Amino acid sequence: MKIFKKLIRDNMPDIMAAKGTPIRTRVLEDDAEFIAALENKLLEEVQELRNKEKPALVQIAYMEEILDALAKAYGIPPEDIAAERKRKMEERGGFEKRLFLEEEQKTL
Repeated sequence: MKIFKKLIRDNMPDIMAAKGTPIRTRVLEDDAEFIAALENKLLEEVQELRNKEKPALVQIAYMEEILDALAKAYGIPPEDIAAERKRKMEERGGFEKRLFLEEEQKTL
């Protein structure tokens, strides 16, 4: 028996049952627990992206789904996210120039 303790997609119990693999799940009723599980899932997917376990397209799409679920769990409407992205882009720019900070010299 393997113990996972992680968030899974909604259809996974049916998929696993169809394969003849019994699993035990529970519903995360507590918002804080659900948010923590989503955050852990996001970290898991970032690690898989870094390890190139699946194509980047697959991982990025999945991470967007997780981010959408996080926003919904926090009660943040998509239009607020779009507005914040726009504000940040106008204030600080994007990542098109690929700038990488090497060091900063403190001034007195």
